[in-house]
Amino acid sequence: MELRHLRYFVAVAETRHFGRAAKRLNMAQPPLSQAIRQLEAELGAELFARTTRQVQLTPAGAVFHDDALRILKSIDDAARRVKRLADGCHGVLRLGLTGSASYRQLPRLAHIVKRDLPGVELEIHPDLLTPAQEKALLRNEIDVGMLRPPTREDRIAHRTIAREPLVLVLPENHPLAGEPEVGMARLRAEQFIMYSASLRSVVNDAVVRSCLAAGFYPNCAHEIGEASIQVALVAAGLGVALAPASVQAIPLEGVVFVPVPDAESVELALAWRAEDDSPLLRNLLTALAANDVFVGHDDIQDIEEAREDHAN
Repeated sequence: MELRHLRYFVAVAETRHFGRAAKRLNMAQPPLSQAIRQLEAELGAELFARTTRQVQLTPAGAVFHDDALRILKSIDDAARRVKRLADGCHGVLRLGLTGSASYRQLPRLAHIVKRDLPGVELEIHPDLLTPAQEKALLRNEIDVGMLRPPTREDRIAHRTIAREPLVLVLPENHPLAGEPEVGMARLRAEQFIMYSASLRSVVNDAVVRSCLAAGFYPNCAHEIGEASIQVALVAAGLGVALAPASVQAIPLEGVVFVPVPDAESVELALAWRAEDDSPLLRNLLTALAANDVFVGHDDIQDIEEAREDHAN
């Protein structure tokens, strides 16, 4: 049985006339009549009761009509899904996140994807620091990442989506908690809660540089693996922390956040494989650029040129 025979059958069933059905199908009537006879012979049943004035579905034809419509709809739906996938309008986008990216930037990105790319589903891979996201990108375990540059792999392209100053995270009963701002030099004697050195955290590097610029090396009292744990340990009175400003979105009692004017800032960037030419990635980058997500790059042409530079 050929697919075209099903379409021929449905046209005749809906028009109840071979001539009108042939016109709808842009074909001559004799080949249409012949195709229907072939279909009936293959099924071993008459589908139409024919008279000189009209064509009516037989009981077998009525049953077959329902099945034919279901089959054709399923095939048409499958074709549309394939086309949406090929056009980058449908599919799963695997997104890696550094801990603090989820507080402010993830909701914004998810809202844009839901509104502008409704056929795209986000699959979230949380709590991945920059080195882990680079590995996941190169292993094709994620499609894009929210990470903190610099990246160490030439095959990864990225664009900045936020610049955040480091803020001081203090227990609410700390002597400095009531200050409007605190200079780095005043933190010389503090015990810091920092990411584990083995994780090669970009934030850690910025904290260390800020401390060295003030003339001391930070005394790390506790090592952590994610930002939420860091803030929880501060709330418990186990030390202080310098963290990106987005950490202030964590709803946790017992901590206060104080600006540190001479601390460094860190960037948050969206990263992807430079050689990735998938329509889904292009549509994502286009949507984000159109919504001014990229800092200093509001034109998708800038992103395309960067992709080409990395690819070359």
